[in-house]
Parts: sequence; C-alpha cells; structure tokens
Amino acid sequence: MSCPLPITTHSNADCAVVALGSNLAHQGRSPAQLIDEAATRLRVLSRCKPHLSSIYTTAAVGLGEEAPDFCNAVAIIEPDAGVSAQELLDKLLAIELDLGRARRRPAAGASYASRTIDLDLIFCRDEIVDSPALKLPHPRAAERAFVLEPLAELWPDLVLPGQSVTVSELLTKLTLPRQDL
Repeated sequence: MSCPLPITTHSNADCAVVALGSNLAHQGRSPAQLIDEAATRLRVLSRCKPHLSSIYTTAAVGLGEEAPDFCNAVAIIEPDAGVSAQELLDKLLAIELDLGRARRRPAAGASYASRTIDLDLIFCRDEIVDSPALKLPHPRAAERAFVLEPLAELWPDLVLPGQSVTVSELLTKLTLPRQDL
C-alpha cells in the first residue's frame, strides 16, 4: 500500500515527519546511502510506504571547519494510531544505533558532532509534547533550512503547531537575504 500524493490530502492527525541527516560514511556506505537505508527502515514504522524528499547537501554548521558536509532529507510516514510519539522516537533511536550512530562529544569549539545517521522526529500528528526526552514539534525546525527545504518539497502547506505560517513560508522567510536599513 502506498500513500497517495500529494501529502496535503492526508490529515495532520495521521502523519509524522522525520528529518534524516548524515555526514559520516559507515561500513562502506556513504552518507547518502545511509539516508536511503534509514528511509527503507522507516517502512516498518509506517502504514504505507514513506515519502522521501530529495537528498540535499548542506554545510556542517556548528561542527568546525574540517567537518564534512551533511546529506539531509525528510520522510513523511503514517505511524499506527496506537504508537505514541515517544514510542516512535524510541524506534528511530534504535534505527540510528543499528546504522552505527555513536553519540560523540563535539570537537573543541564546535556545537555539534559529526554522525553516521541522525533521525529527528519533527512533527507527529499535530501533537505538542514537552518532556525531557521529546519536544514536539521539534523546537528548532522552523529555524533550519536543512529541515524546511526538503519538507517544503513534500508538504509545503503544512503548518507546524505553534506556527502561523506554512513550512514553505517559513523557508522563504529564512532564506530571504537580509537588508540593512
């Protein structure tokens, strides 16, 4: 079974958005191949085949000058109604571990560390969650072009909880050149 396109025909109450990122190869697989593998593994978490955006290459901001660029994508899945957002996150973390994710300390002067795979739960069925383990929608999604650009490719009209404009409009605001007055 495959979910029909466009995604906007689906109810927010059915869908979850997962951001995928990688900037380290693992066991002979490139970052782009790791994203494809992670997307394949998302299939077991969804009632239908996940929709995967194109893979975008972005600079590794906050990792230091020597860090390799990231490959980023977004997947939209339809988790079973009985699966909570926390349970979904736990399953995403298990996929990360299986694909070689090691939680590393950032290098000196860096805010983040390189990784083989990163699966962030951005949105889940319009839920608002604020727990120590999970915050939904993802608190920095609206500030990250590497999340908004692939998400706008798949679901431009999505309005994340707590926002008043669409993902596409958030992306436009984020990528507009600043003008000094």
